Amino acid sequence: MHTARLTIRRVQPDDLGDLLEVNGDDTVTRFLPYPTWKSATDAQLWFERMAALQAAGATAQFVIEHRELARVIGSCLLFRHDPASGRAEIGYVLGRAHWGQGLMHEAMRGFIVHAFGTLGLRRLEADVNPLNQASVRLLERLGFRREGLLRQRWVTKGEVSDSLLFGLLRDEAQP
Repeated sequence: MHTARLTIRRVQPDDLGDLLEVNGDDTVTRFLPYPTWKSATDAQLWFERMAALQAAGATAQFVIEHRELARVIGSCLLFRHDPASGRAEIGYVLGRAHWGQGLMHEAMRGFIVHAFGTLGLRRLEADVNPLNQASVRLLERLGFRREGLLRQRWVTKGEVSDSLLFGLLRDEAQP
């Protein structure tokens, strides 16, 4: 998938160095359900988990490559894919050096077009910590609707947190 500045493609082993820079930042991973990566071993173990999940058909892991910089600056994924229901959840992360430039909005618009078009999904969902206001704003700008609040749903990194649920239907997606 290509956007004006980005290429969104399947993750490859050569991407792990750039992804370690993204996922090795505690500020970036604050709201993510996995610990901040500390080493290349963490990156390799993550890659192996993603490969197994992709082989099972429930997950599709992509990277966000900035074409001008010729490097990976983030990632996005579809997971909990339910083909019979035409639905999947989305997740995403972007390196802190690239925040505030509209890059994740650009990436996710392309990703949503791919999910609804090429993959034929009918519904996308997102599950977000309400304290992650940047992610909440992104989803709302993309046309996702708040569908509920689940109180004290997750314990992540030793902290109990609520969860905002968002949904987007194919016929609601922005062109």
